Amino acid sequence: MRLFKFSILLLIVLLVILSCINESQINNPKDIDAIEEISAARADAFNEGDAASIATHFTENGLLMAPDSPVLTGRIAVEEYYQEIFDEYETSLDSYYEDVQVSGNLAFGRGVADVELVPKVGGDTIYTTSKYINILQKQADGSWLTTHDIWNNNE
Repeated sequence: MRLFKFSILLLIVLLVILSCINESQINNPKDIDAIEEISAARADAFNEGDAASIATHFTENGLLMAPDSPVLTGRIAVEEYYQEIFDEYETSLDSYYEDVQVSGNLAFGRGVADVELVPKVGGDTIYTTSKYINILQKQADGSWLTTHDIWNNNE
């Protein structure tokens, strides 16, 4: 009998929790559009060689997990990572999300990126194609910032 009462109580608690989830917080088109705009702005900044602008799209303690690199934490580390690339190469990026999912204040974007790096001092151009996941968090002001950026090359 106790197990039955506990099961009923647990069921009621779960129903209350589930009823608190507002459907407008799941895959809201406005949120998806905002997240896709962030992705486009980051790509534009990459193509312009603007490391500072890329970093502004990360949370203060956002993580950058690039291939063959240690995990970098924070906007300053993100900016320094990209600045090293821009100091050495002329860059071109074609990047887009294949899927964006939003649930409340968290979201992810799964995408592909084609990168071209042309050495500024001569040498062979580097071409890479990669897949990536961005995890984003909605801020108090309604904007979205990246908490995690991870990718690996398809080669």
